[in-house]
Amino acid sequence: MSRSTEEHRAQAPAAVRCAVITVSDTRTPATDRSGALIRERLTAAGHAVVDYRIVPDEPDRIGPLLDELAEASGCDAIILNGGTGIARRDTTYDVVASRLEKRLDGFGELFRMLSYAEIGAAAMLSRATAGVYRGTLIFLTPGSSHAVALAMDKLIVPELAHMVYELRK
Repeated sequence: MSRSTEEHRAQAPAAVRCAVITVSDTRTPATDRSGALIRERLTAAGHAVVDYRIVPDEPDRIGPLLDELAEASGCDAIILNGGTGIARRDTTYDVVASRLEKRLDGFGELFRMLSYAEIGAAAMLSRATAGVYRGTLIFLTPGSSHAVALAMDKLIVPELAHMVYELRK
C-alpha cells in the first residue's frame, strides 16, 4: 500500500453514516438476511446505520427514495442490495445508474472478478455498480447473501471510510 493511501486512511472518518436498502418484492425485516448482513458488517466496522428500508423493485419507489436519502445530510453512503440481474423485474440497476454523477466502474469490475472466481461465468449476469450521487456514495450489490458478504467483506467495508474521505476533499 502506498504512503498516500495510508495517510488518507488515517485521515478518514472513524464512522460513516449509511442507509441500507433491500430491494425485494417478497422479503420482510424478519426474512431479509442480506440487509441484516450489511447492517452487521457496517456496525462491526464501527459505522452507523442511519436508515434501513425494504422496497419493491419499482422505479417509482426506488428513485424518490434515493433522492430523499442523498439529500439528507445524515447519510454518507447508501448500500442497496437486489435488482441487479437481467430478469424483467430487475430495474434497480437502471434507476441507480441513471442517477450516478460519477461512476466507480472498478467496483462492479472487481465484484464480478471476485464472483467469477467463486461461481464462474454466471458472474457476468450481475450489474453490481457504484458511484456518487449528490455527494453521497451509492453501492448496488446483488440480493443474495453470499454476494452481499463478498461485496461487503472484500470491497465496501475495507474502503468505505477512505472513499468518504476522498469524496469530502
